Amino acid sequence: LIIRLCLIIDASGICSACWIFARWNKLLAGYQTDDVYLEDTKRQGRAPVTRRDKDIDVTITVIKYIFSSALLGFGIAVTMSLIFTEQTQLASKSHSAVAFVLIWFLLIWLAFMEGGQGALVGLQGIDTNVYKDSHCVTLKSVQIAHKGDNMQRFIVGRQFLVVLVVFLTNLCGFPLPGSHILNFPDTVAAIFVDSGVSLILMTVILGQLTAQVNAATCMLDFINNYFMLYFVTYVSMAMEFSGLLHSVYLVQYLFSKLTGVRVHSKEPPRSLVSGLFFWGRTLLSLAVLSFAFAVTLVALFDGKTTSWDSIPDAVSVIVFFVLMAVSGMMEGMQIALFAVVNLPEKELAQYKIAKANCELTFSGNNLQAFLIGRQICVTLCTFVIARITTLDVKVGMGENIFGVSDGLQTFFNTGLLGAIITTIVGSLAWRIVAASFPVAFLSNPLIYIILRLCLLVEASGLCSAAWLLALINRVVVGFQPDDEYIRNYQQQAADLAGETVCPPPEETTYEQKAEEMASPEVAVPEPQVENEILTV
Repeated sequence: LIIRLCLIIDASGICSACWIFARWNKLLAGYQTDDVYLEDTKRQGRAPVTRRDKDIDVTITVIKYIFSSALLGFGIAVTMSLIFTEQTQLASKSHSAVAFVLIWFLLIWLAFMEGGQGALVGLQGIDTNVYKDSHCVTLKSVQIAHKGDNMQRFIVGRQFLVVLVVFLTNLCGFPLPGSHILNFPDTVAAIFVDSGVSLILMTVILGQLTAQVNAATCMLDFINNYFMLYFVTYVSMAMEFSGLLHSVYLVQYLFSKLTGVRVHSKEPPRSLVSGLFFWGRTLLSLAVLSFAFAVTLVALFDGKTTSWDSIPDAVSVIVFFVLMAVSGMMEGMQIALFAVVNLPEKELAQYKIAKANCELTFSGNNLQAFLIGRQICVTLCTFVIARITTLDVKVGMGENIFGVSDGLQTFFNTGLLGAIITTIVGSLAWRIVAASFPVAFLSNPLIYIILRLCLLVEASGLCSAAWLLALINRVVVGFQPDDEYIRNYQQQAADLAGETVCPPPEETTYEQKAEEMASPEVAVPEPQVENEILTV
């Protein structure tokens, strides 16, 4: 009877939470089963060991999906309510319909840019004969992006477009001070309305992570459309050609001189005319960047931006530079991590902090979790920077910065100047530093704190809905994994040659991928692709 009673009490689930806490405690403390020490078996990562561990992980994943999906739906409702009640900057100055259409166009555009970059970088090692007949539009984008140094140009131009789209999304959906919707209590309004969390979740899940998940395995299908070709590939190349961002190349050449490593190029040396054109655009970009800093700082000290009224002007300036530094470190971290992954262990051991950062990143599924958490944190920083630096000068009142015309001041109010600063100083420059001095970059103690923060953000499950939406999107659109097309091409080639194609290898687990990344047998990236490993 006592045994039956105990079994009934356990089956009731009153204390089942202890299994979940025990699972978390094991992961946080790094506990290993006894056979690891007694029988010298392989150390275990985050993968479940027992059936109960697996059940707990599956249950928690389902809860994260439901929680994140509900949060996303709530965030969309909040943002759309703000737009249709004209309580955002663009909706209040134009029309709610304009803000509604524009914000959804921007999210779609952002999704293609985020997934498209990963696809174009990943397709560099695939023979174009595999897809030249089945993916004609993909072939056009690839031929443009992979010609000469165009991949680097595409990345520079696309990075500015991403930041610009986030700034414009901020204008469309970020709430005005004192906004009230749906009769929310003050606490709920402060969390989901005033802070802009709802808009940030929409942007990260719908505009970034969902596309990145699908583009990671369906590269050929993802970019096989004219929207990608004209609105991402061509526009990114045109933006880089404009010269607005050429000052970042000045940083690249500066660090090349400091390190003694020649800047690699796939193109012949520039002629006199092309050299003058290049350096002329570089000086123009430097002038534009300096002017953007001057206008933005004057507006910040005068309190003429969309920054929160409760934050003093001087504090806004400090927060602006701090967030650019934090965002820049997160942008450079992935470059530095991939650059040092294959350094000899003895050499890396000389730098304790860098070694600790690498061990934490490449343990279990931490690499994947870090990349997701990093994306969330970078987007959050960009939104806050956009809120702080977007000018809010009343045109026609004689308050224009530096006394410029009303038309030019209206242009300044779009946030373009802040986007230029953030792209060059808060993103691209840090990537160049990380690529030039990866070990020194990872030896910064702040990197470890940021790494832990990214892992914590990913573990919270705030954006887990991206995996579910990616699955739905893949089924609806009919995306196929790249392996299917490669396997079909190999089979056709083998049939023509009368050979037999070997069956595909078994799918590699994330733990095996992490071990392969940390394995000394993996080749170090060539100098010309170090700056191109920007997404996974």
